[in-house]
Amino acid sequence: MSENNRYDIAIIGTGPAGVSAAITATIRKKNILLIGQASLSDKVSKAHAIQNYPGLPAVSGQELQKALLDHLASMDIEIHDEKVPLIYPMGSYFALQGAGGNYEATTVILATGVTTGKPFPGEEEFLGRGVSYCATCDAPLYKEKNVVIIGFSPKEEAEADFMAEYASHVTYIPMYKEEPQLAKGIEVLREKPQSISGAFKADTLTTDQGDHAYDGIFILRDSVSPKQLVPGLELDGPHVKVSRDLSTNIPGCFACGDIAGKPYQYIKSAGEGNVAALSAVSYLDELRRKEQG
Repeated sequence: MSENNRYDIAIIGTGPAGVSAAITATIRKKNILLIGQASLSDKVSKAHAIQNYPGLPAVSGQELQKALLDHLASMDIEIHDEKVPLIYPMGSYFALQGAGGNYEATTVILATGVTTGKPFPGEEEFLGRGVSYCATCDAPLYKEKNVVIIGFSPKEEAEADFMAEYASHVTYIPMYKEEPQLAKGIEVLREKPQSISGAFKADTLTTDQGDHAYDGIFILRDSVSPKQLVPGLELDGPHVKVSRDLSTNIPGCFACGDIAGKPYQYIKSAGEGNVAALSAVSYLDELRRKEQG
């Protein structure tokens, strides 16, 4: 991708923080890329009633979801409905690996929410060496291979179907109660993953029922740990460490919403999205001034 095709700001996440950042950045006439779930955050839609969102008293999650989607639509802001499992800081820009393709952006705003649950033993050690967070990204690498996909929600079933077009055998382990609706030939395994092991490359998934050999192990959660999402990102416990302007230790990278710390409140997230976007705009303006000498 050439510099001419590079986005000014890539915003990862479509909860209140990501939506707010996208709206503010668009008002400031920046070329943005908004990546996340097209229907917005599940956390929002499932909320029973939100009492402290100004102007929307006792609004339900579904009502807030519709209001946010309508606002984006009124500004012609498009949501790229896909996952970004990895963002590489490249010095003067960021390279984003997406399920639908690769992107470049001068700045990045992380609004992915906070990840829940601990990684499996061996997961982080073998990431990139037999363990992956994106089946559609890496499917061509596993042609005629035996792979397993651990899905944490029904929407991950589409990635398993796509993988089945390449791999010789796909095993799917659902981490939810619903019965998976999968393409013919995909094996469903109702076992509980315990750990991942191997030599140089991961080749064994241990469950509560025993060991299983695979060429590739895919772990599909709703969001990726910030530690794995952006190499070198400084954390504060499970959250990204940010300054008052929501900048991180990596120049050009900002974080807002739940990923930046408590309280986990919709109005706090929306406010931080606004601040993060304004900080990214200021960063871009400063870069422009330096280039102009």
